Order: sequence, then C-alpha cells, then structure tokens
Amino acid sequence: MSDQVSDQVGTATRIEAQRSVAASPATIFEIICDPQGQVDIDASGMLMSADGDPVRGVGDTYVVHMDREALGDMPLGTYEVVPEIVGFERDRYLEWKINSLLDPPFGHTYGYTLEADPEHPERTIVTSFCDWRNMHELYVGKVAMPIVSQASLRASLGILDRLARRREGAR
Repeated sequence: MSDQVSDQVGTATRIEAQRSVAASPATIFEIICDPQGQVDIDASGMLMSADGDPVRGVGDTYVVHMDREALGDMPLGTYEVVPEIVGFERDRYLEWKINSLLDPPFGHTYGYTLEADPEHPERTIVTSFCDWRNMHELYVGKVAMPIVSQASLRASLGILDRLARRREGAR
C-alpha cells in the first residue's frame, strides 16, 4: 500500500478512507486520542480548537469548538460539540459519537482503525470512517450525510501521516 490512499463506500451509510502511515500504532493512537490532535489533523477546516484531556476509554468526552463556515453548507457559524467515546481498543480502534445542542443528536459516529501494514512492518494502515447507520429517524432524508466528505477524511490521513512522521523522526 505504501503511501497510496484508497477509498471505499461500502454502503449508503458509511464512508472510509485508508492510508499506510509511516509510524507505529502507538504514535498514531496518541495523536487521535488527544483532542488537540484531532484539531491538528482535521482537513475539513471545521475544528477550530479543543478542550479536554486525551481520551482513555469508552465514555470519555471532550469539547471541540467548531466553525461550520469552512464547509459553507449551513449558516451555523461557531458552535461546540462534545465527542463521546463509544469504542476504544488501545493502539487499534477509536470511535466516537457527537453530542451537541441537538436533541436528539444525529446518531452518526466517526473513528479510526489501525492495523499492521503486512508489506511494511514499520508502517500502520489507518482507516478513517464516518458511519451514519444509526442516524435518528427524525433526520433521515433531511440532513445530508456524510457531513464530512470522503475527500476530507483522506486529506486528514495525509496530515496525520505528516504529524506522526515528525513525532517519530521519520522522513
């Protein structure tokens, strides 16, 4: 896979982007578990800053300060969301749902899976995803999903690769 990026639209309720990253799973997981790390790798331009400690397990939360103007799709301006971890396996898997002022919330999740790159043992295959199969019926057909495009997921993986390489001193 090398530095190739692959995309997959497996169903009408999930998008994925995948990249082989030149870093260990531990380094990558450290970045994606840190709220500021999420801001640092965001390619959508919506994540402005974050408050909170790195997540350590299911149920952990933090605050992300958002600006929807980056997408230009809705006049929401600035707002806050509270990601809540719903899946956690150290150095392998992280998934979170989005809590906000909406009641009920949309019901979509974002996350990452990490696995060894069989062709390059010093690399990690990272899959970024957005899943809306559990979207609340109130929003089905009314809210365009995914909110973040597959291109943004793919670009975020490139930024993650650059940041992880820098942390590990790789080229």
